[in-house]
Amino acid sequence: MNEIYGPIIRDGLWKNNPALVQLLGLCPLLAVSNTAINGLGLGLATILTLLASNGLISLFRKQIPEEARLPVFVMIIASIVTIIELAMNAWFHELYLVLGIFIPLIVTNCAIIGRAEAFAARNSVLPSLVDGLMMGLGFTAVLVLLGAVREIIGQGTLFSEAHLMFGDVAANFTITVFDDYRGFLMALLPPGAFIGLGLIVALKNMIDARQKSTTTTIDIADADTVTDTP
Repeated sequence: MNEIYGPIIRDGLWKNNPALVQLLGLCPLLAVSNTAINGLGLGLATILTLLASNGLISLFRKQIPEEARLPVFVMIIASIVTIIELAMNAWFHELYLVLGIFIPLIVTNCAIIGRAEAFAARNSVLPSLVDGLMMGLGFTAVLVLLGAVREIIGQGTLFSEAHLMFGDVAANFTITVFDDYRGFLMALLPPGAFIGLGLIVALKNMIDARQKSTTTTIDIADADTVTDTP
């Protein structure tokens, strides 16, 4: 079981993260990640889309004609996104207004179409669902992290406007990180999103390089031990 799902989980959350490695879906990621809650809202919508689209495409993959697969994929994804958009408009109307055009633009998210083509169309339903969930979680984690960093630097708070997603019970969820903070506008604007994402990608690459270096050192040490053994 771990041999099947372990690589899928690692790829989605870290090794092949759609936002940090594949660099897909950057338009909504950079546009709405000015707060952690906005990032979480779009991330959850993306997770639901990936789960549903991967599951349906995998389920009907043998019935989809090869020459028409991409139009069929887009139609399935568009139907799912429309349902999610209507549900958000009904139950999370204020958040829906904040996210605006970037909810229907999920249809054109290359990460979703890419997973449909690269994985769901070639694998059974359960692995495809796990792949969709992990890719969605990886994308959402980057959205929330980038949103949190930009919100803290830009306005000195964290989880502001949490009531947009969680209702009146979250009215007091806002954490004031810096008292009497005048804010840093650039962090909330598109340049701040590009800089923030670039720093997160650089941090991931540093961690990967350090892990690779550590693994190489251990392998060399093990090889020397075997060579020295009489």
